[in-house]
Amino acid sequence: MAILIIGVLIFFVGQLMLQSRSLDIQNQNQITVSGEGKVYAKPDVAIVSLGVTTQGKTVADATTSNTTKMNAVIAAVKAEGVADKDIQTTNYNLTPNYQTQPIIYSLPMIPVSSPVPVGGSSSNTITGYTLEQDVQVKIRDFTKIGDILDKATSAGSNQIGDLQFTIDNPQKFQDQARAQAIAQAKTNAQNLAKESGVNLGKIINVYENNYSTVPMAYNSVAKGGGVTESAPAPTIQPGQQEIDVTINLTYQVK
Repeated sequence: MAILIIGVLIFFVGQLMLQSRSLDIQNQNQITVSGEGKVYAKPDVAIVSLGVTTQGKTVADATTSNTTKMNAVIAAVKAEGVADKDIQTTNYNLTPNYQTQPIIYSLPMIPVSSPVPVGGSSSNTITGYTLEQDVQVKIRDFTKIGDILDKATSAGSNQIGDLQFTIDNPQKFQDQARAQAIAQAKTNAQNLAKESGVNLGKIINVYENNYSTVPMAYNSVAKGGGVTESAPAPTIQPGQQEIDVTINLTYQVK
């Protein structure tokens, strides 16, 4: 039995060594080339975050004030032609406001004119509540971006940020960039084979990497308390978006 087990182990070890050597030889008979494709497209959707931050003595006060302002903001946005499907609540956060007061102790048996603080103890007292609510808005008519931001702040939005431009359906542009990348990779492979004196075999592996650059236009405006005056509508430039695809092709060589 022991001899049989040793024989089986030797067989499997030999098979592993043979497969490893075969893989090494196979890897020596491969080349990998890369190609890059770039497509530039104009964004067709602007995404912006509109927020309302309010404070109140009680939860009801903060909630009522915030709800009133946010409803006015949403109504103003809809009045500019934004559809319900393009408005989404992304944050609703209610937190208490605390006032920290140190607890003062007097040391016994020591005549002092004022209490002597001992230790680092303190007490927290709730003084009110802060409610933060944000909605994400998709704007498809770029001619109305400035007006929508202006109307939103006038209606009560005191936090506007993360305005970015994107493409609603980027797949067709990714397909174009991929086709360019594959064509360039194949051309690079043919040139490499010609210069090195090898013959290309079949493609045995394909790896793709793609990314897009998203132009950012706005970071944050209308910080602080409620907005009571209308500011001039900003001019927004969407620019263009770059779709970049890199393709790696691995060939067998003869």
